[in-house]
Amino acid sequence: MPTFTAITTLSGKERAEALGLAVENLVPEPTGVGVFEIEDDSGLWEVACYFTETPDDTGLALLAAAHDAKPFVISELPETDWVAKVRRELTPVVAGRFFVYGSHDADKVPDDCEPLLIEAAMAFGTGHHGTTLGCLRALDRLADAGFQGRNVVDIGCGTAVLAMAAARIWPDTVLASDIDEVAVEVAEANVKANGLDGRVRCLEATGFDHPDLHAAAPFDLVFANILKGPLIALAPDVSAHIQKDGKVILSGILNEQADGIVDVYSRVGINLTHREEIGEWTTLTLTKSS
Repeated sequence: MPTFTAITTLSGKERAEALGLAVENLVPEPTGVGVFEIEDDSGLWEVACYFTETPDDTGLALLAAAHDAKPFVISELPETDWVAKVRRELTPVVAGRFFVYGSHDADKVPDDCEPLLIEAAMAFGTGHHGTTLGCLRALDRLADAGFQGRNVVDIGCGTAVLAMAAARIWPDTVLASDIDEVAVEVAEANVKANGLDGRVRCLEATGFDHPDLHAAAPFDLVFANILKGPLIALAPDVSAHIQKDGKVILSGILNEQADGIVDVYSRVGINLTHREEIGEWTTLTLTKSS
């Protein structure tokens, strides 16, 4: 069955959401519509639609004009064996002592590593993206320097790969939270698959807004691999929930956004100690001032 995409951009969240709703009334109707902010400081939003029948290009053109959006770009996606594609492209990732792999590569796990089994799923975080890889490297550097996390939390955990990595090297229970119910379910499945039941607790929460997170604070290590906007909004809560001299590992940050994030966190007493660029993404390691 062929799949078609129709994608446009426009400025303003409300206008983008209105266009997304309007597209749902087309015939043939889309099987899915996504509205996303483009994280490049342009102020633009993307509206992406998916169809299993050839979309009405005239209807899309009229909607784009009515909402002051760029014309939709319509593409037909080739039929793909996604299982084979994932197995071919998601090769194991080495990040210091950590070895992130899918079950199809179980025979490649070396003896001298900390293995993390992550299947490609709906939640973000397989280790292949520069942000997740950067966070794993930052964790590895902290451990090499003698830091030991005794009270660790992963905010916006996705697959929980970072929380599981911390649980692999340190004995205390790690908390992992995500705003998305599906991500929490994926995280729990990954924790079980890695034999870390009881070592990583997964919670559904917006930021630190959960009684178990409040009760566990102050943390000595906080991961937040999300995006610029949520990271900025989260800064006061991170400062409030981390102990003095505690460590913070942040990513989901485009290289050109990093200085702004560093400035925001310095204003709440959390200062840069290390930064690494991987491709277009930056990972920051920071310390709460004593």
